[in-house]
Amino acid sequence: MRTLSLPLALTARISPVVVLAAAGWALTSGPATTPAAEKESAPKSAGESPSSASTAAATKQYASAPAPCGSIGTATIKSLVPGAKTAGKEIPSTDTSLRRTCSWNALKGYDYRWLDVSFEITESDEAAAKSYKENTAEKSGGGSVPGVGDAGYSVVNLTTEDKQQTREGVVIIQASNALVTVTYNGSDFESKKAPSTDEINKGAIKAAKEAVAALESGQKV
Repeated sequence: MRTLSLPLALTARISPVVVLAAAGWALTSGPATTPAAEKESAPKSAGESPSSASTAAATKQYASAPAPCGSIGTATIKSLVPGAKTAGKEIPSTDTSLRRTCSWNALKGYDYRWLDVSFEITESDEAAAKSYKENTAEKSGGGSVPGVGDAGYSVVNLTTEDKQQTREGVVIIQASNALVTVTYNGSDFESKKAPSTDEINKGAIKAAKEAVAALESGQKV
């Protein structure tokens, strides 16, 4: 029997530890998340008009993050992450009203897939737009995702470690004062090849659209 090993970078993402007896692999978990800093809004001045107050309120549409593990449909999870538990695993957060993340991962045969969906609630549309610009600037080489939220961006990258390829797609969506980030990646441990760019990109965008729809249908300010 062949002994197959996961790339170090990929191994560092997977959790909790699951022993795969047939191949002798141990998978360890995804990154911990850090909640966004919540700031107090400035007090309303005595001369503030009802129209200006209305405008200020409109810049913060979402009060809290939705349950991330319920944001993606069962059929989509089964399609993107074959063999994964559809309930997902929520990553611990120190403030779930501001940031919540859910992960799904599975190794079916030799094919491995990982999906993360994260919601971050900021203090205003302006704060979310600033964070969106900073995050997308760090991930060059991608393109826009039209028709989802107020702004959308998608990028796919290929990495190779110990001759094993992994292709990862990241989609970032700004919707009012919320940021939705989807990470989707995959590897084939038999061929050592990665899924195609098209497969990973379309999968990440599909998950992002469902996550934004869940956000928009949830509780608002």
